[in-house]
Amino acid sequence: MDREIRILADGAAIARRAAQEFIQAAVVAAREKGAFSVSLAGGSTPKALYSLLVIDPALRSQVPWDKIQLFFGDERQVGPGHPDSNFRMATEAMISKAPVKPEQVTRIRGEYPDAEQAALEYERALREYFKLKDGEYPRFDLVLAGMGNEGHTLSLFPGTKALHADGRIAVRNWVGKLYAERITLTAPAASNAARVIFMVTGVDKAPALKAVLEGPFEPEQLPAQLLQPKNGKLLWLVDTAAGSMLSLGIRE
Repeated sequence: MDREIRILADGAAIARRAAQEFIQAAVVAAREKGAFSVSLAGGSTPKALYSLLVIDPALRSQVPWDKIQLFFGDERQVGPGHPDSNFRMATEAMISKAPVKPEQVTRIRGEYPDAEQAALEYERALREYFKLKDGEYPRFDLVLAGMGNEGHTLSLFPGTKALHADGRIAVRNWVGKLYAERITLTAPAASNAARVIFMVTGVDKAPALKAVLEGPFEPEQLPAQLLQPKNGKLLWLVDTAAGSMLSLGIRE
């Protein structure tokens, strides 16, 4: 696995760098396969990235919007109009302002009372789009990810059942500390991507980030360690605050 750690000034610098990576991946995929599949993340730094892609004319003009297929790494058990919905955030920041058709967006139906039904339906949609056989995982061109201050990523939280959902692409995950159901891609599904980009900001993330990148492999405690593309690139974009304890990484 090809891993790179870049330490940038702040969230705005991360969003700009992520936008360059996003466009580069999109252009290559569109040229080679005629389609670019990306799994979107929730959170404030991804939101800044999405806004940049549609608001900055130089960036917007480079994105092959007609070739893009948008998916989601996880979702809360809420409807698409709810303030906590990752779909709503991505729609407000980017999708509603971009020249994409509804069929280019596959959301997770968090409004279902049964989160497992939402997970199974999302898994089916991914199987159909990627034309998967049993036991196969989707190969996203790009998976965007964040990390919590306790080392969670997507909705893969420490000590939860989704860390052991072998063979599944998407699952419901009960997160006791939040008293909430989540729907999330599994680690093997996300790790099958051609490229994974983590975006991490804030001094509260510094200890967990050091543990994830430089500590022992303890994915039960630090699920972010599970996102390791076996046959792809892993890029960590972290700000100086989150990266303040790191001894690795290229400071830009």
